Amino acid sequence: MKLISWNVNGLRACVRKGFLDYFKEQDADIFCIQETKLQSGQIELELEGYHQYWNYALKKGYSGTAVFTKQEPLTVTYGVGESESEDEGRILTLEFPEFYLVNVYAPNAQRDLARLPVRLDWERRMKDYLRQLKSSKSVILCGDLNVAHQDIDIRNFKSNVGNSGFTVEERGEFTALLDEGFIDSFRHLNPVVEGAYTWWSYMRDVRARNIGWRIDYFLISDCLLPSLKAADIHAEVLGSDHCPIVLEMDFA
Repeated sequence: MKLISWNVNGLRACVRKGFLDYFKEQDADIFCIQETKLQSGQIELELEGYHQYWNYALKKGYSGTAVFTKQEPLTVTYGVGESESEDEGRILTLEFPEFYLVNVYAPNAQRDLARLPVRLDWERRMKDYLRQLKSSKSVILCGDLNVAHQDIDIRNFKSNVGNSGFTVEERGEFTALLDEGFIDSFRHLNPVVEGAYTWWSYMRDVRARNIGWRIDYFLISDCLLPSLKAADIHAEVLGSDHCPIVLEMDFA
């Protein structure tokens, strides 16, 4: 089974930059996107063979998640019950026979860390939610988690310590999530690979020089480790300030 996750930073703009070409070329079983930045009726995607599920933010041109899947899910859940995350369209959960898929666009703490308390509260609610899901079935969590976990996951880690996405608090919450029985699929398979990033600033030449952060993830329940086959980063794919990430699982 092939799964892809991509923060498209505005789906309509990404479509103009080749999203559908990449989508068709990859032929993924499940394709998750974050930061769709649109409301119902603002785009019509012809994705033959796929079921489409959307979680829109109430605020126009903001946030939002979607999942396109060949296999129809058993259930679909929007948010986890807290009104703010539901209003912002940040969480979309699909239940399949083998696992729960949770597609996430985590809140940004903002440059001045003004939203760090909101972010940390969201983290704790997510952890409780994932713990609840994991008690009944394996979980695959994917999306833009807006945190670089380790020094190796960011190009200039020393100068970014304490900045949004690289605070002690956010990194600690990520560690706590892994301690709940989750595995960072890419880092598990590539423990010492440097320069593997998924987001780059739009500032001049930053992406060309690979000055980036790895903030997009596929986390899997530890019990799914025997089924993990591959985890890749398609850094060459443009269309957004993020690039797609890929997970391959074998449930045979």
